[in-house]
Amino acid sequence: MTDPASPSIHIESLLDGARRARGVVAVIDVFRAFTSGAVALANGAARIIMVGSVDEALALRAAGLGDVCIGETRGRKPDAFDHGNSPSEIVGVDFTGRTLIQRTSAGTQGIVAAAAAADRLYAASLVTASATARAMRAGGPPRITLVAMGENGEERTDEDELCALHLRHLLTGHAGDPEAARRMIAAGEAVTRFHDPARPDSPIEDVAIALAIDRYDFAIRVRLEDGHPVGRRED
Repeated sequence: MTDPASPSIHIESLLDGARRARGVVAVIDVFRAFTSGAVALANGAARIIMVGSVDEALALRAAGLGDVCIGETRGRKPDAFDHGNSPSEIVGVDFTGRTLIQRTSAGTQGIVAAAAAADRLYAASLVTASATARAMRAGGPPRITLVAMGENGEERTDEDELCALHLRHLLTGHAGDPEAARRMIAAGEAVTRFHDPARPDSPIEDVAIALAIDRYDFAIRVRLEDGHPVGRRED
């Protein structure tokens, strides 16, 4: 029997899904935007401004509104950025008190697309799964939408779709099976690019971090600040 107090949970995919998302929304990017975002916040970053374009990121940094540009375009670090989209690249970087500006081909695009219509908005990945589910359920929202962003917001991928399913289990009061989710992703096509020597911006070390489910006990809450979606820790 369905709990009448339980929210209606909807799973969407890709950029069109982000545009359709309503209620309390989580935009999911496991490989690797919101894994990198969680690493940066765990390493002391004060906030992450999420943008849609490289030019916007650079303009914000030039205007003194942010300190560090991170992210990618089609998997590669833009030349003028400080760091790429690799969590293993920044896992040892001290970002204490700094404002990051993040642009990626999937995750931040979804955040920008969903920000205006969402009642509350979260940037989600497996490393923050349980904390994100708790935060989303807080206050008893009637509707929750989980958006799996996939490859460049254009093609579905195992890691984001399985993260959405894992979050749905948690949101409905079930434990889920983190090990099964991890094994399925690790056995899938998405991981092959991290073994490709022609893609040096996708080091194999990223996989272990991205699949460390519940590595962090905080969610990434995104709010509009001065017209920009800004992610901060929500403990």
